[in-house]
Amino acid sequence: MTIMHILKDKIPVRIDAPGAVARHQQDFGAASGTMAAEYFSLAAGTDIAPLLKGLHNDMCYAPHWGYVLAGEVEVSYAKGGSERCSAGDAFHWPGGHSVRVVSDAEVILFSPAELHAEVIDHMKGVLGLA
Repeated sequence: MTIMHILKDKIPVRIDAPGAVARHQQDFGAASGTMAAEYFSLAAGTDIAPLLKGLHNDMCYAPHWGYVLAGEVEVSYAKGGSERCSAGDAFHWPGGHSVRVVSDAEVILFSPAELHAEVIDHMKGVLGLA
């Protein structure tokens, strides 16, 4: 089973030396091409599902890797199921997902630049901000 999110303390320690701990998780998604660094501040109750209408399966098709700095989000997957990611979780969300914010959240994302720009442009169009 592919790991989708993991608490920082659950990432296996590979180096434990005085003044330095390095944690490393294998098989945490695959990426290629140019990546974008993103920082999202999201208010409780925010649900991006309506903004994704019209995309393939009405879902975000860009994969993301990141870290939840604060708060909690619920991620729903096109293949079924959902999970919650909370402060302290590192995550990989494969393409085919939507996000709802459970409590005010600060999230860092790394995403394929062009793919996620297309999704963001679509959401801006739905919001009338294009």
